[in-house]
Amino acid sequence: MNYETPVVGDVPVDMLDEQDGQPLWRRRIVIGAVIAIILVTVAAWVSMRGKGAEIPANATQAPVVTVISPGQSMVSHTINATGSLAARVEMPVGVVGEGGAVTRVLVQPGDWVRAGQVLATVERSVQTEQIRSLAAQVEVNRADAKLAQAQLDRAKALVSRGFISQADIDQRTATRDAANARVNVAIAQLAEQRARTGRLDIRAPAAGLVLTRGVEPGQIVGSGSAVLFRMAKGGEMEMLAQVSEGDLAALRVGNGATVTPIGGTAQFAGRIWQISPVVDNQNRQGIARIAIPYNPAIRPGGFASAAIVSGTGSAPMLPESAVQSDEKGNYVYVVNGRDAVQRRDVKIGQVTDAGVSILNGLNGDERIVASAGAFLTPGQKVKPEVSKSK
Repeated sequence: MNYETPVVGDVPVDMLDEQDGQPLWRRRIVIGAVIAIILVTVAAWVSMRGKGAEIPANATQAPVVTVISPGQSMVSHTINATGSLAARVEMPVGVVGEGGAVTRVLVQPGDWVRAGQVLATVERSVQTEQIRSLAAQVEVNRADAKLAQAQLDRAKALVSRGFISQADIDQRTATRDAANARVNVAIAQLAEQRARTGRLDIRAPAAGLVLTRGVEPGQIVGSGSAVLFRMAKGGEMEMLAQVSEGDLAALRVGNGATVTPIGGTAQFAGRIWQISPVVDNQNRQGIARIAIPYNPAIRPGGFASAAIVSGTGSAPMLPESAVQSDEKGNYVYVVNGRDAVQRRDVKIGQVTDAGVSILNGLNGDERIVASAGAFLTPGQKVKPEVSKSK
């Protein structure tokens, strides 16, 4: 029996899809095209992922940094301190005599005066009259002494004639001597009164600079009055530098220092002339007295900072760009043998134009990151390039 395949149009029935009646070969072509599109999309996505992976790979390459091995350099050991300014030898000037009403004040704060110069005068009319009275008394006593001497001379001339006894001569001699003594007493009283009157002048005890004035004309002053003037002997100044107990032990008389008054940029060279023999048991600090020459910018009572050079020694010297700081303190980055950076805490010393001296934390033969340390992190790989330290 012969069976013939049914034909729908020009397509055999067995080439049609059972569901929608479409030709099967056409459906297969569509499916193949969709699969091809999917494969192309996947390949493009994989390719793009590969390129994207290359970017961070390039980005994680080790950065190039300049490193230095500072070695050891001769540096000055400097101790920083703060304190107040004062006159090296302050002289309070007050009333020496009995006092009275001030008639004139002859100087002002900031004036230079010589030793013995009159600073102020006190009213002395009563004392002047007393001087005149005593001077007159001296003349009276001198006249009496002159008369006694004349009487003694005449009596001696009559002794040989027998008119005057030796007893009379002795009496007249005693009278003459008493008269001369009264003259000396009167002269001494006159000198005493003149000295008392002279002490009514308020005088400078030594040459120097007038710092303060506490008296005005018309003011009543006496031996119990407050200080009228304050002077700096010779105009010499000093700084009372407060130094910690540990640093105080490293200082010596004669150490140089640079003093900078607060509020200005002027610096003054000084030298330690005295170191306190005691330490305050509350704040554990002592006083180093730094002598400095007079300058109008140095005002007693002001505040100042000082850099005291306590000696010299060897220490690594780094550029300022190599030293970093944060809340934990100062540190540098050291490149280890695996070319990874490590944080190293350091204690810095004096900062000069030559760089920063390192007092503790380095021995000088390490490889130190010279700059760009702020952009590095501990453990990060780097490519070091060695540069000679200056």
